[in-house]
Amino acid sequence: MLRAAYRPGLFLRNSLLAVYSRCGDMRHARLLFDEMPRRDAVSWNTLIAGYSGLGSSRVALDAFRDARASGDGVDRFTYAAVLAACAGARDLRNGRVVHGLAVVSGLARTAFLTNSIIDMYAKCRMIDEVRLVFDRAEERDEASWNLLLSAYVRMGWPEVAVNVLVWMHRSGVKLDSFALGGILKACSELGDSEDVRRMLHGCVVKIGLDLDVFVGSAMVDMYAKNGGLEEAIKVFDCIPNQSVVVYNSMIAGFARLGNGPCPETRIEAVRLFSKLLKEGIKPSKYTFKSVLEVCNLTNAVRCGRQIHAHVVLSGFQGDEFIASVLINLYSKAQSVNDSLRCFHMTHKEDVFTWTSMITAFVHNDHFENALYLFRELLHTRKQIDQFTISSVMSACAALSLPSICKQISCYAAKTGLDQFTVCINSQIAMYRNIGDLKASKQTFEKISCLDTFSWSAMMLSYAVHGYESKALDLFETMKNHGVMMNDITFLAVLIACSRQGLADEGLRYFKNMVSDDGFSLDVKLKVCMVDLFGHVGKIAEAEDFIMSSGSENDPTLWHALLRACRVHGDKERGIKIGEKLMELEPFASCSYVVLYNLYMHSGKISLAMRTRGLMRERGITNEAGVSWTEFGGSIHKFLDGDNSYSHNTIQTTLEELLVRVKQKSDHGRTKIWELGFQSRKPLQSSISRHGELLAVAFGLSSWPCVAPVRVMKNQRISWESHETLKLLSQGENREITVRDPTHFHHFTQGSCSCRDYW
Repeated sequence: MLRAAYRPGLFLRNSLLAVYSRCGDMRHARLLFDEMPRRDAVSWNTLIAGYSGLGSSRVALDAFRDARASGDGVDRFTYAAVLAACAGARDLRNGRVVHGLAVVSGLARTAFLTNSIIDMYAKCRMIDEVRLVFDRAEERDEASWNLLLSAYVRMGWPEVAVNVLVWMHRSGVKLDSFALGGILKACSELGDSEDVRRMLHGCVVKIGLDLDVFVGSAMVDMYAKNGGLEEAIKVFDCIPNQSVVVYNSMIAGFARLGNGPCPETRIEAVRLFSKLLKEGIKPSKYTFKSVLEVCNLTNAVRCGRQIHAHVVLSGFQGDEFIASVLINLYSKAQSVNDSLRCFHMTHKEDVFTWTSMITAFVHNDHFENALYLFRELLHTRKQIDQFTISSVMSACAALSLPSICKQISCYAAKTGLDQFTVCINSQIAMYRNIGDLKASKQTFEKISCLDTFSWSAMMLSYAVHGYESKALDLFETMKNHGVMMNDITFLAVLIACSRQGLADEGLRYFKNMVSDDGFSLDVKLKVCMVDLFGHVGKIAEAEDFIMSSGSENDPTLWHALLRACRVHGDKERGIKIGEKLMELEPFASCSYVVLYNLYMHSGKISLAMRTRGLMRERGITNEAGVSWTEFGGSIHKFLDGDNSYSHNTIQTTLEELLVRVKQKSDHGRTKIWELGFQSRKPLQSSISRHGELLAVAFGLSSWPCVAPVRVMKNQRISWESHETLKLLSQGENREITVRDPTHFHHFTQGSCSCRDYW
């Protein structure tokens, strides 16, 4: 038109303005608007609606002010457009002003503008104003009722929404698919209202909307969310021309089944996905998210990989919701590299994607990577939530680094995330894992809203740190408060009973929890039962329990029984268990070391040499014993048998300490069960080569006199070191804590919290 020198009239200019506005090109729309020699209300309405559609509420309001000042006139469509802008921006203050102007202008009497006002207040979640405007409206139409209904649905008040639906019916308002779809969506959130759901279903059938795709998908969603899977399938099968929305509702229903039903039931979602592809329906991102969640629940990693290929082909590999599910899927399959690839495919705009990857690292024991990723997340300055901090605390707890744990705790307090229960529960567990029971107790006491995990975490902290009676007292308090138990509660109770030697009481708790509470036993709980029998010397009963537990091929249980045999001197049974562990773990170095030492201490030298030779033939090397402690923001590591020059000063310090120990007791005839294949040497050279003793000596010489010494070790502490540390704690009047893979050893005044059973 410009090149032809054609001079369009107002009508054509308005049409051209609408083209630019609806295409989202507001820059050229504004240029055209400014060049118009004459404007009317339609011109202003088109401009305001264009800004409103793009979410530019402030510019839309400026245009509305200019329109009122121009004298070109404003009509009901002008007010509707600017009210839509206020609704989109949740701008209640300006929305009220526009509402007042509409009332003054007299245009608010019409149902058209009344509906815009109701919609604005509903989106601002001002339900009282919604009801006031509706009740005082001079004109109403079906849209008015539907907007009132959707307002209550948006507020999450399904009971009131049902009453509004009944009111609509009695007022003679025709119920359409919009109203029924909205109320069905609301009723999907009602947990115990089966009668209401069936009543609404009957109403839908009576009106004749049961074949409507929109209403049908809402009914499928309603039944599926409330466990009515059979009803959902029947509704699904009756809907003609099924769309992707209907499939999404049905597949999501299978995904919501959780861990209760058998995998064969949940895998129906994958069959539905296959049917959707065969019918040529293009899946949406919600389809992929739901079907991948089903694969996650059923551990169907191979199927998940195939669906992942469809995700890539459909161009959704950058979607963060889908990527989060894929990260979790590969994480459960211990394929953390695949999880990382999925993470890098996304734009990483939302923090939940970062949280999923951090959690994947934690679940696969890549704790350092989890902390590095968290540091990278901090640099992005995104808003971190409580679930991110909870995962990071789990990583810190596993690494047992006190300074980093305190830094994370301070960060949570600074950001206010320590007010969330999930974060505080993780903090209790974090302090428990670094051996700081006092900090765990202080964290527990400041929780305002205790849940099952809070109680269980504190009980477990008491149990593993030698305060078993306090753990059982806390359990009784928890029961008196009517708090439901979980598997961590069960674990804490059994550990407390085991370490106090309360076999009968522990067995009673065990029977009650299994029979009355319906707990399914995992390996940790079974190990506690073996320890429970082992503490009181009931080794035969412990073996019978293993054989009847259904996990007789799990080496963890046999290691627990072997521990009991070692403490109570049952060498013959110990040798049989060691030989069984060799069969169950043919490539685990600890099995060979244990059996070697068992043969040696039973005088079966030839069998010991054969075990050593078998280990060499199979190329299995003994894992080096590593102990570490933290000082000055650095980690100091000590290897068993390390005579390096850098440790000469520490060895000298240790020898001085040992001189004082030897003056109190003679341990020259000590027998050691698990020192590997080291030859017997004099006490002075043998005991000084224990990494945990070097680490403790370093701590005693570096930390202030009142500070406790905390050391971690990747192998079970030797009996000789254990006895030495008991004497050191008494002679130096210091609290010494050593954490090995099975126990926390708190040495105080010549005694250990494990009561010499580990």
